[in-house]
Amino acid sequence: MNISIVIPNYNGEDILRNNLIKDYDAIKNSKNNIEIIVVDDKSTDSSLRVLHDLKLIIPMLKIVENEKNMGFSSAVNKGVEKAQGEIIILLNTDAYPDKNFLDPVVNDFKDDKVFAVGCMDKSLENGKAVLRGRGIGIWRRGFLVHQRGEVDKNNTLWVGGGSGAFRKDIWDKLGGLNPLYNPFYWEDIDLSYRALKSGYKILFEKKSIVYHEHSKGSINKTYSKFKIKRVAYRNQFIFVWENATDLLLQLSHVLFLPYHLLKALINRDWAFLLGFIDAFVLLPKIIKSSFRSQRQFTKTDKEVMEEFLK
Repeated sequence: MNISIVIPNYNGEDILRNNLIKDYDAIKNSKNNIEIIVVDDKSTDSSLRVLHDLKLIIPMLKIVENEKNMGFSSAVNKGVEKAQGEIIILLNTDAYPDKNFLDPVVNDFKDDKVFAVGCMDKSLENGKAVLRGRGIGIWRRGFLVHQRGEVDKNNTLWVGGGSGAFRKDIWDKLGGLNPLYNPFYWEDIDLSYRALKSGYKILFEKKSIVYHEHSKGSINKTYSKFKIKRVAYRNQFIFVWENATDLLLQLSHVLFLPYHLLKALINRDWAFLLGFIDAFVLLPKIIKSSFRSQRQFTKTDKEVMEEFLK
């Protein structure tokens, strides 16, 4: 099978040196035809020099250079566009796979309706390994509230964009990650949710392990905590306006919106209020994107969420 590993990078020179070698060690003996594509999102550090040095060691490494910083969704989409694989594996620069991760995740794609498979994410946090990778959620007070799910089941509400595998032909049908979510957050939940509403399956594979060092990622190094929070709130609004098509969900969002805004004002949660304004400015683009996505929807929001109430 042809497999493409796509890794977006922004100012990750230090972790690239370590983790790309680990990525290579995990797949170099595979019988599959594998390429590694790193998309450099206009780094200002020495990432490109490091990548070209690593290319001498890693023969299947391909480097894509963005002319300007585009954000996570756009960088990943560009890498997938260049990819030759039937299966796309997305890895963050701060993540690296276990040596036995590949076969279990690839085997899950025997079902043609499977769009994506999430890996077991061993998140290294404060010196401890926290098992993540399976997501669940519930619609509450007009928003999708998502959280970590227990890792003893194989269903998941989304597949993470930093440690997951995706079928390329379905990716192309769905349009990939939505650039409205740039520079980061919610884009993988959005893509997974659109896939579920379009009738495809997504799975969680606990046998495919990826180690994730979140503290070393570029987001926390590049953006302030306030900016990260503001973007996350903005993208939470975008997700609802893009994907919630059940009338009751739409009414719930509209009715609870004054409550959320007033609560944020009382609590001086400026990130929430500015996130709402940022999303509202994008409303025409969101509506256009939503209509485009809805053409492929075959399930209601209620039908999608029932799977996680069992």
